[in-house]
Amino acid sequence: MTETPTPEQVRARIEAIRAARGFVLPHHGAMAAALPELHDAYEAMYRALTLDRRHLTPFEREAVWLAILAACEEPVGTHHLAKFSAAGGTAAQAAAIFRLAAWAAGAARYAMIAEAWQAHVPAIPAAREYLDGAEALLRGAPIPLPLARLCLVGVQTAADQPFGLGAEIEAAYAAGVPEPCIAEAMSLAIWPRGVNRFVRATALWLALIRAGRVTPSAPFRAWAETEGQGAFVLPPAPAG
Repeated sequence: MTETPTPEQVRARIEAIRAARGFVLPHHGAMAAALPELHDAYEAMYRALTLDRRHLTPFEREAVWLAILAACEEPVGTHHLAKFSAAGGTAAQAAAIFRLAAWAAGAARYAMIAEAWQAHVPAIPAAREYLDGAEALLRGAPIPLPLARLCLVGVQTAADQPFGLGAEIEAAYAAGVPEPCIAEAMSLAIWPRGVNRFVRATALWLALIRAGRVTPSAPFRAWAETEGQGAFVLPPAPAG
């Protein structure tokens, strides 16, 4: 059973957060007061997701963060504006990222065209039109296409938009984006939108690999060749 922390312990935890991040949000104090074990695990996950260097450069990671937070309409993420600037990001680059996040919201419209109208307008492939539209928004913008694709992978993961995400994963492979960078961009959506969207995003990625839509590296091929991945299968309910 979790022991109730003392007021001094609560204050110490809150100040440790402030020292590490430069700010404190209300849920930090609530966890410090009532759920200290969860607080420890939460902080470890936060460090792994947002602070520790993995595959993306600091600038690339903060670019993806800005795209996700803008797309999710999360105003609380002001610290990522500061981190983007500290990583060398400019106002022109931020403007391009916000433009991409706004464009990504239209993926659902293209999904409808692909599902219901594509046979009637075969000369206008919906996925290609969606991808080309994003590239048109980038013309003259100081954001390279591979990074733009990573930003949009993160956005479509957070948006839980399979049509847009599938198109972006294929486009990321075509642009030469390394698979670990794709995975990291997807994983950032866990923080503002929860792990289930990451689960569904990776399931879609897995399906693309298995269908031969993208060519995986050896580690990702091993992932795709592993059987039995999916939700727990319930036994049949007893009759009567």
